[in-house]
Amino acid sequence: MDAKEGPLAGIKVIELATVVAGPGSGRYLADFGAEVIKVEAPGGDPTRRMGWTGPGETDAYFWKLVNRNKQVVSLDLKSEQGKADLWALLADADVLIENMRPGKLEALGFSPEALHAKNPRLVILRVSGFGQDGPYAQHPGFATIAEALSGFAGLLGEADGPPLLPPIALTDEVTALGGAFSTLVAVRHAERTGEGQVVDVNLLQSMFQIMGPLVSAFAHMGYLQPRLGSGIPYTVPRGTYRCADGIWVAVSSSSDSIARRVLDLVGLTGDERFSSFQARSANREALEEWISAWIAERPYETVLAEFRRVDAAIAKVLDMRDIFADPHFKAREMITEVDGVVMQNMLANLSKTPGKLRHAGKPFGADNESVLGPVREKDAVG
Repeated sequence: MDAKEGPLAGIKVIELATVVAGPGSGRYLADFGAEVIKVEAPGGDPTRRMGWTGPGETDAYFWKLVNRNKQVVSLDLKSEQGKADLWALLADADVLIENMRPGKLEALGFSPEALHAKNPRLVILRVSGFGQDGPYAQHPGFATIAEALSGFAGLLGEADGPPLLPPIALTDEVTALGGAFSTLVAVRHAERTGEGQVVDVNLLQSMFQIMGPLVSAFAHMGYLQPRLGSGIPYTVPRGTYRCADGIWVAVSSSSDSIARRVLDLVGLTGDERFSSFQARSANREALEEWISAWIAERPYETVLAEFRRVDAAIAKVLDMRDIFADPHFKAREMITEVDGVVMQNMLANLSKTPGKLRHAGKPFGADNESVLGPVREKDAVG
């Protein structure tokens, strides 16, 4: 299946974004058949040089993952030719993705007003650190800063330790998903009405969305969640625990029925201290100490077998070595290979309109001739 056959076939996306969040949105659209043309500045997207690079390769694995299934062209938007080429690409586009600092697109001469004057149906996905307006709009915006400002980093870590940051590009990935979803909402509106619009997605707002009921809990109760390590306030026991043989497991009891089965298993049947969500939360330390001790006295295989016997939720804490050997990952084909690069497969499996990986992220300027050649010829004739 090529892009013309995918479920998003016919949607043309011009991507000016760099690094992960904006290009991540483009990746999800491209995975399901949208024609995504990535426009790079003469120096190339920094992601080409970010992280690990294979032997003899110049482009990083991060680049090849985030920019898979896209066509790539290079344009100098400070030049008149570059601007003319971009206008030509946008003439029949459905979506523009950009993640410049607010105001930069306008400074280049591509304001939303100017874009919609020439292409009224255009959906403009603007990905930024903090949004297109507000006091922080012009501040440098990276995932780390959004994780701090959103309240997320303040929750990570042990009670007596410092706040922590996630060791992966979590905020960028969450924002990419939000950007792709919001873009398709706007595309649907454009298909029905002929009206394009600006989609304002940012790192801070995306992370703030996943804070769950903590916003309401503070507004109505003054509640401030402390750092709880691997715990959460409303589900106990929940966390990571070390078995007698040194293997770590994760346990969750996010329903009363599972919590009761765990309590029965570890010898706490009928203990009123742990009879409800609220009671277990109020007696968190005692329950966590009991569960930790019970698991610490037994080897992993015994712990796993006992939890499985009572149908309670448990899993070994896996690293990448474990994942590559795991039968479920294999059965679900969650890891695949494209152009010799091993990477994650599709985000979701659709029974009627599945996506497909066609190629990894391409070399710099790989599609200049095939994409820009016809555009320039058309302009010359016009």
